[in-house]
Amino acid sequence: MLVVLGLGWGSTQPLGKMATMTGHGPFGLIFWQLVVCVAVLGGLTALRGKGLVLNRRTLRFYLVVAVMGTLVPNATFYISAARLPSGIMSIIISAVPMLAFPLALALGMERFAVKRLVGLLLGLAAVGIIAAPGAVLPDPAMAAFLPIALIGPLFYAMEATYVARNGTEGLDAVQAMFGASVAGLILCTPVTLGTGQFIDPFAGFGRAEAALVASSVIHALMYSGYVWLASRAGSVFAAQCSYLVTGAGIFWAMALLGERFSPFVWLAVVLLLCGVALVNPRETGRKADA
Repeated sequence: MLVVLGLGWGSTQPLGKMATMTGHGPFGLIFWQLVVCVAVLGGLTALRGKGLVLNRRTLRFYLVVAVMGTLVPNATFYISAARLPSGIMSIIISAVPMLAFPLALALGMERFAVKRLVGLLLGLAAVGIIAAPGAVLPDPAMAAFLPIALIGPLFYAMEATYVARNGTEGLDAVQAMFGASVAGLILCTPVTLGTGQFIDPFAGFGRAEAALVASSVIHALMYSGYVWLASRAGSVFAAQCSYLVTGAGIFWAMALLGERFSPFVWLAVVLLLCGVALVNPRETGRKADA
């Protein structure tokens, strides 16, 4: 199941890049992604005999998670994915734990540790290698989009910090994701229409549109699978899928998009994953599984 999660989530990076190849605007893509997520997660919620919980606290949770976990990071993802290699996007997304740690440290949720500082420095070194002229990126001008690509992981880290500090207001993970998707869809609709980025799927359903649907369905199913695995094997074991997502994302980029990478890319991958291993929480055993 761990391998399935890694392969599935890893495929969403190149599929997302394929979805941008016809020039669709980011909010048009996010709109239909949320439609698919609402349909899939809503169906799973109904099958489990549960519904959408609505009260002041859950509404606040839905809105925060929708903005931090979907609208902003997905918009910056589609903007940068249209210009950066998919494999590089897969490497950058794995920086979430390293960005979450200093946020948690600033809020007093974590304690400083030299080992984690070393992890942060390794992550910075990996990003530095990617940004170095002529080392990884086929066009030096692409480096200008690396800061945009890092906005997504930063907002994912902010979302994770918010959830870790405030909880999910009594919702299970599928309910939480379903409610956040509904809130995101409500917020995204006027932005999509107002910016003229709405996509008519019946005007010409092609490779890009199919990639978007596939990516959205896979994301919803993998998220549900992650919840299932975490409930049975513990959160520490399930969290290891993040390592597989990066490797699988590079593999899918090579298989689906024909991307090829220099030795510097593999060095950056090693440094970044080592950094993630050092920064990740040290919880083990029953405490982590709880």
